Amino acid sequence: MSKATFVNRQALYLRPDPARVVVRPFKPATEPRDLNPTDKTRANHIVDRVLALDPEVAATQLADVLENFQGRHRNLLATFEARADEMEDALAEHAGFSRIQRQLVGAYFLHEYSFEAAALFNPSIVAHPDQAGAPPGGRRFILSLRAVGEGHVSSLTFRAGTIAADGSVSVDPTARLAAVPTLRSRVSGPDGDTLDVTFPADGDVSERVIFPLTDAQANGIEDARFVEFDEDGRKVFYGTYTAYSGRAIRSEMIETTDFVSFRLCPLRGRAARNKGMALFPRRIDGRYAMIGRQDNENLYLMHSDDLHHWEDGAAFLRPKFPWEFVQIGNCGSPIELDEGWLLLTHGVGPVRKYAIGAVLLDKHDPSRVIARAREPLVRPEPSEREGYVPNVVYTCGAIRHGSRIILPYAISDTFSNFATIEIAALLRAMETA
Repeated sequence: MSKATFVNRQALYLRPDPARVVVRPFKPATEPRDLNPTDKTRANHIVDRVLALDPEVAATQLADVLENFQGRHRNLLATFEARADEMEDALAEHAGFSRIQRQLVGAYFLHEYSFEAAALFNPSIVAHPDQAGAPPGGRRFILSLRAVGEGHVSSLTFRAGTIAADGSVSVDPTARLAAVPTLRSRVSGPDGDTLDVTFPADGDVSERVIFPLTDAQANGIEDARFVEFDEDGRKVFYGTYTAYSGRAIRSEMIETTDFVSFRLCPLRGRAARNKGMALFPRRIDGRYAMIGRQDNENLYLMHSDDLHHWEDGAAFLRPKFPWEFVQIGNCGSPIELDEGWLLLTHGVGPVRKYAIGAVLLDKHDPSRVIARAREPLVRPEPSEREGYVPNVVYTCGAIRHGSRIILPYAISDTFSNFATIEIAALLRAMETA
């Protein structure tokens, strides 16, 4: 099959770095046995041992911990204190212990987690909310990525970078440290918890890691599809993602205006029981619109008056070409062009090979397909076929910059790269539907 000559791959590889770590709560496993209500847990035993230490020995132990870990994390003593606050049940029966002993208790119930040790993939890209420092004719951006560490747990991490006037892409150096956010509020509801979290405003965006915080997210926050949404002139960044509990999936949404503070909440309705939802960047005829997959095969268009409630939609795009016979899905939110909505898609073909394609939808009626690419825009090259999941290229969202589409994409569920696509050439190559 012929290749799309108007696609320019860039050698800008974002690879997982096992040296990037955050501290996470450590919860000692309990051995299966019959406990009566007065029996102590392993956590109680650990606390008892720490608080039984001579004060000078405890101080020496804490100093040793700080010497080993202080340069790897910010505000480590405050982190120990916060973890000790969560251990109040185990501390309650003790009295008269020092702040040093309390901080040491907190240290015993934390562990380092290398959040991107295994993979850094499935990126999406949006304009940076702060364009200070953008070059003439260029643009600053924020890239979201799915990071995977031990136990195949997925979290959400970020990078910042620049698109030059000629379409070339550069990514800022990654900050040495990383951290999870502070939980400001948690509101429980019938469909799950709504969370408000925040990071220090003076930290680099690459320091910010949003780790699973609820039971529904326990095994992963997966494949965030961010879009800059225009709500009557107010810019809000929404990201639809898959929450995976280890047993079940559901769609949730993350919202931010600055990539410092975030709100995470579950989506409601039958459509939210599936994955791969992508929001249009503005209302259409006064209603929100979403692309999603509801039957593991076709693409559906949904409308709603409530951003957080989505019922079944109507199938409007089905597999047509051999490279997508198994299934099709969206590759992020539609991109608005003068000619219509450009929707990047993924198709699955023989030997479960994933490729990225494109369709053009009517601007007023997105259920109407105007044109469609017969061949993939990006498919796994020989150098891109090896990884955690071989033969896969995938993206969760691209961005328009002038006459080009800037496309970050993942390679074999392992690392990420960028390509640029000439819009005019792409449209000429698409077949009228």
